[in-house]
Amino acid sequence: MRRPTLRQIAAGIALLAAGALLAGAWSPERAAAFRAERGELRQAVVASGRVRTPQRVEIAAQVTGRVAAVAVREGERIEPGQVLVRLDDAEARAAADQARATLAQGEARLRQLAAQSRPAAEQALRQAEANRVQAERHYARVRELVGRNFYSQAQLDDARRALDVADSQRRSAELQLAAQAPDGAEAAVARTGRDQARAALAVAEARLGYATLRAPVAGTVLTRGVEPGDTVQPGRVLLTLAPDGATELSAQIDEKNLSLLAVGQPAQVSADAYAGRRFAAEVSYIAPSVDAQRGSVEIRLRVHEPPAYLKHEMTVSIDVETGRRAEALIVPADCLRDADGAPWLLVVRDGVAERRPVRVGLRGAGRVEIVEGLSDGEAVLPAASPVVAGRRVSAVFR
Repeated sequence: MRRPTLRQIAAGIALLAAGALLAGAWSPERAAAFRAERGELRQAVVASGRVRTPQRVEIAAQVTGRVAAVAVREGERIEPGQVLVRLDDAEARAAADQARATLAQGEARLRQLAAQSRPAAEQALRQAEANRVQAERHYARVRELVGRNFYSQAQLDDARRALDVADSQRRSAELQLAAQAPDGAEAAVARTGRDQARAALAVAEARLGYATLRAPVAGTVLTRGVEPGDTVQPGRVLLTLAPDGATELSAQIDEKNLSLLAVGQPAQVSADAYAGRRFAAEVSYIAPSVDAQRGSVEIRLRVHEPPAYLKHEMTVSIDVETGRRAEALIVPADCLRDADGAPWLLVVRDGVAERRPVRVGLRGAGRVEIVEGLSDGEAVLPAASPVVAGRRVSAVFR
């Protein structure tokens, strides 16, 4: 028997190697896979926010003064009209008393006109009219006697002058009575003086009222920036109040999630200080503009039943539910490839890895919904798998 030559041995080795390569190419590769399954999927946007009041009331002084007393402390509940701060009001009180006295004087002047001056003017007019009648009769007699040459012309001139004086006195009495009539000049001056005194009293009482700062609404004292003995200026904020009303939460959401948000969406919230407790909230406002520096949009949530431990400016974690599906076709999020572009999955079909374009629906915590391109129960390879499309695969389900 002849021994094989070196050429024959090399050819045999090459043949064996080719066979091994061919067998490897067609033998399936074991790869970890996930099965697409149906189940409930909840999509949410999570953010950190703070407790805020829909509005705040800042209590400031309207006049310069020294603080006599501060009647409330931070965190204290207040009612409408409750005294918050008192300023020294001695000067304002004296000015109000002086204004009241001036008003009383003006009203007394009007009463005097009605009770004394006007009746006296009426009596003076009646007397002047009587004097004028008498002077007129005397003048007529003197003129008759002068015509009969019993009296001289000088006596007639004296009688005429007496008549003119009586006429003048009657006109003066008429003017005096007219001035003191209810619609006359003296009455008008008196009423003007009374009205000015009344206005001055209103100003003085308003300034006196400025010395006592009261709560405009019911609420809670947030900050106190004044102490007894301080001298305050107009406009300086002394107290900040949080009015009673709906409690709101405020949060900044990444603008990429803006399309997922809508007013009315429910949320679950927990305070960082009470992480084990959760309470419900609802999206009530989405800002119409985006913060360009932070790339975020502000949202606000209304808390209908705030827990007792919730405090203003407290940090909270907010979980806004943006979607929920009871029977969603779900795969792990780490199986999705090119998620922000044209998403696709590597699916095992008939033992071969196949690239499959898909349409994505809801995105939950580590899971995504496939609404098109995948069937229930199909095997999907994770994006980290080394398997490429076209390879034979033996799926090993996790």
